[in-house]
Amino acid sequence: MLLALAAAFAMSQAFRTVAAILATPLQAEFHLSPQQLGTFAGSFHFAFGAMQLFVGIGIDLHGVRRTVLTGFPLAIAGAVLSAVAPNYGTLVLGQVLIGVGCAPAFLVCTVFIARHFAADRFTAISGAVLSIGGIGLLATGTPLAWLVEATSWRMGFGVLAGCSAAAWWLIAWKVHEPRSREPAPDLPRESLGRAALTFVSLFRLPYTPGIVALSFVCYASFISLRGLWLGPMLIERHGYSLVQSGNVALAVSAVSLISPALFGRFDPGDGTRRRWLVGWTLLTAAMFASLALVHNATFDVVMMLAVGMLSGYMILQYSEVRMAYPAQIVGRALALFTMSMFLGVAVMQWFTGLVASMAKAQGADIYAAVLLTIASLLAVGAVAFAWLPRAPRPLTR
Repeated sequence: MLLALAAAFAMSQAFRTVAAILATPLQAEFHLSPQQLGTFAGSFHFAFGAMQLFVGIGIDLHGVRRTVLTGFPLAIAGAVLSAVAPNYGTLVLGQVLIGVGCAPAFLVCTVFIARHFAADRFTAISGAVLSIGGIGLLATGTPLAWLVEATSWRMGFGVLAGCSAAAWWLIAWKVHEPRSREPAPDLPRESLGRAALTFVSLFRLPYTPGIVALSFVCYASFISLRGLWLGPMLIERHGYSLVQSGNVALAVSAVSLISPALFGRFDPGDGTRRRWLVGWTLLTAAMFASLALVHNATFDVVMMLAVGMLSGYMILQYSEVRMAYPAQIVGRALALFTMSMFLGVAVMQWFTGLVASMAKAQGADIYAAVLLTIASLLAVGAVAFAWLPRAPRPLTR
């Protein structure tokens, strides 16, 4: 059942990274500025993140299966709309629909794991699911580049729509939620309004701002590189072809697929995890700064691979959230975390697009400006997480 749920997550991963390969043909057809390109890429993540509140409530009230089967058809519809889009506005609308439809994709996996597996296995299993979902990243590397060069970017969206329909059918066939291992108390069903108030109450806890600050920038940094700027940077800075940049995207995706499972197996535990998160985030910021300042094709590819390999440390944030909040609201706590992650991606992609447009207008290096911006945001997130209040440990449940 978890593997079936991971199929939808894999499609979500594919949709959120198509811009790295499609950016050049889309710019050519619709004459997009860097800021418009950032808005296109960020619209998926904005819709995805904004829906997490409703997805978390839906999972807690109606279960994993019903929530994902209800929402995912919108992703299929959005992919079809994107494939036939006559203009930029329709293309962005398609991305919004895809983001709404994919909103439950990973959250249903993490909640399923939290509810039906032992707490000490949460990080390792979540890391394995992230790695499985990385198949979607692989698909938007060389395979998508080949397809686009042989046909068009529209065919890329058409194929993704077909694969998404297959994932929906697999979930409908295979997923039937088992009862929780712990007997449920005989309580009246929670109302939608009360569920929403419980979600909002998470912001009153003193350690929530620190968790949100870090989650807002970490995943956003990797997806902004892999899902948006990698292709244009290699093509414009180093003269790579679309397929060559697709090969690099495939390699970065491959190492990022291994990374979450690796970090999941070596979770240092509640006492040390926080320091690890700060340290890995600052190291990632340094890598982005070096990408900005060193103009060498080999160095850039090696550093991109290093960022992909390091990206798996973000799985430790899920363990931090799992530890920090009571079990009865874990769905909404994970939804809040996921919401901040993907709103962070949307804001970072939009903002780096704006920075790129400003740099272009000033005759400056677009990609140096973008990468230094990402490095700065990572450093700010790490400092905020380190200095803001931390969750009590251990938390008695």
